[in-house]
Amino acid sequence: MSDDIIRRDPRAEWIARNRLHPLHEAMKQAGAAAEVRGPSGLIRRNPHAVGFIGPNGIKRIDRLNGNAQTTAGRRAAAKTVELPLHRVETPDYYIAVVPDLIGGRLTAHDKDVLGQAHQLIAQLGGAGAVVAICFGESREDSFDKAGVDRLMQFSDASFDGYSPEARVTALQNVDKSLSPKFWLFPDSIAGGFEIGCRLAARLDERPLTQAWQVGLESTICRGAGGSSDITRATERILLLAQECANPIDETRHEVLPLEAVEVTTATARLEDLGQVSVDPNSIALAEAEFILSAGNGVHDWDNFHRAATLLGATEGGSRVVVDDGHMPRFRQVGASGTWVTARVYIAVGISGAVQHLQGIGQCDKVIAVNTDVSCDMVKRAALSVIDDSNEVLTELMKLVEEYRQQEVTDAA
Repeated sequence: MSDDIIRRDPRAEWIARNRLHPLHEAMKQAGAAAEVRGPSGLIRRNPHAVGFIGPNGIKRIDRLNGNAQTTAGRRAAAKTVELPLHRVETPDYYIAVVPDLIGGRLTAHDKDVLGQAHQLIAQLGGAGAVVAICFGESREDSFDKAGVDRLMQFSDASFDGYSPEARVTALQNVDKSLSPKFWLFPDSIAGGFEIGCRLAARLDERPLTQAWQVGLESTICRGAGGSSDITRATERILLLAQECANPIDETRHEVLPLEAVEVTTATARLEDLGQVSVDPNSIALAEAEFILSAGNGVHDWDNFHRAATLLGATEGGSRVVVDDGHMPRFRQVGASGTWVTARVYIAVGISGAVQHLQGIGQCDKVIAVNTDVSCDMVKRAALSVIDDSNEVLTELMKLVEEYRQQEVTDAA
């Protein structure tokens, strides 16, 4: 007979399939092919060679082609691997970024601007460093992962609150000291737009507003409410739109402190008298920074409204409570209602339908209060409280009242 005829051994195949056979291990070590040639000559996949024996002795299908354990090891190793450190020992030049730093923390817009700064350094070449210039109290602990090489902090009381004149004077002195290649500001209502325009006027330079695709020679800016693009020559002072660049996420940076330059006292023609007290429910839901939102799990509506009033939160709701008539339609949060961008969003008794999760996609911190530990809102939240919503709100109001009473006692 010809030697190229493939012969099957039914007994060997049976032993390879039977884990209880005394010769099974020996046959296994000999190697059961993942693919065998069937009686018709076609290549057949051996289902008994697919998978692995789990810790409980049950055979599991290996859908990763034999790489299940390797992939698991890589995932475990990825948790312990630190990001590589990006170090600029002696900068050839600086790119200055003035973040909004709302609440003392970097916003998503700020991180986009820092990402744009590093894109400019990649285009310029050389050892460039990004210096972040911050005013007031800072609570940010991730400057290194956001791409800050140098940090200059102005913490004097004269920079607290609304102080554009003092801040622009400080930035003007920084410009004389560091001579940055570019000044980058977030084009936002939180202060970046005003400070950037004031600095441009003080330095007698022309700023670019709503810049979102920045090159060394030309820049594309948003125009007509974002409906058209305008190409302009790149200027030194750039006011950047959101999503102008990807934030830094693959490196850590040194965040070496730079001593704040001396600032001469600016004659303030504007006096900050503090924030004006307003009814939180008079704020449009899309502009609210603190939202207490109710879902089907809320049953004591009087208690919910009292909690929102005491916390100073804008009220919102899911589609279910709006359809049931507990809230007006303009209070509905979600893809079929209002897309919100709150800094803090407390979801009380909301399970987390996909439309609702879409509507809160841009919220910074989401807190879930729910009795279902496996609901989608709990998975989305940064902090979850698994308990009855009415009891949680009652206890929360009690703690807020005790805190405020303690403040009054300390002030006295």
